[in-house]
Amino acid sequence: SMAGVNLCEESANILATNSSLVGTHIRSCKDEAFLSSSPLHKRVLEIAKRFGITDAPIDIVTTISLATQERLKMVIGKLASIAQHRMETHKDHEWCEQATDVRTQLKFFEHLERLEKQRKDDQEREILLKAAKSRSRQEDPEQARLKQKAKEMQQQELAEIRQRDANLTALAAIGPRKKRKLDSPGPQATEVGKAAGEGKGPTSGAQAGSAPASARQFTRQRVTRVNLRDFIFYMEQEQGTRNSLGLYRALLK
Repeated sequence: SMAGVNLCEESANILATNSSLVGTHIRSCKDEAFLSSSPLHKRVLEIAKRFGITDAPIDIVTTISLATQERLKMVIGKLASIAQHRMETHKDHEWCEQATDVRTQLKFFEHLERLEKQRKDDQEREILLKAAKSRSRQEDPEQARLKQKAKEMQQQELAEIRQRDANLTALAAIGPRKKRKLDSPGPQATEVGKAAGEGKGPTSGAQAGSAPASARQFTRQRVTRVNLRDFIFYMEQEQGTRNSLGLYRALLK
């Protein structure tokens, strides 16, 4: 019994009086339309009049709205699968073997270009240094231009060396940067610990819970980003859109 009421007796009375109604009432929630009913109904009537149909019940609008919702769910699901498959890496998979490494090839070609550029720069530098060391008495404008260029090159090299030495001196004066450990307590937690150790007084519950709450890291929800390339791939795979005008317009973007 509770508050002077016998629960078992009351339950038996309810079941005895309404035994015919128990379990027979079915309540269903009304489906919310995915699309706005009024504009969609108006559009359905316009299309129906072209074929000689003057009336379109509201059930047709509801069915079209539900079909649109299911279709969008399916399209978004396929686009999400395509985007996730695009972002997956199969380097460490035991069933996958890497055939080509484009990144290493590009780095190799860039290294060759740098070597070629350095070789040309060294050749030009040698020519300029020879021109600067030559002491011909003839007034040759080309020789004077090479000497001036060699002088400018030497001044630029000296400026770069001075700048590099100044940067190294500044870094040595600052000292190595100390990285704070991720699991080390913050300054507030350190101050609270010191205060508790010195016996300055008990900490309140809000102060004691503020440090763990601030250090707590919430897991971010994973977001799948779909781009135009994923949508084009989906349209190319679907039978109804692989030859559509929308696909060709998307390819032109």
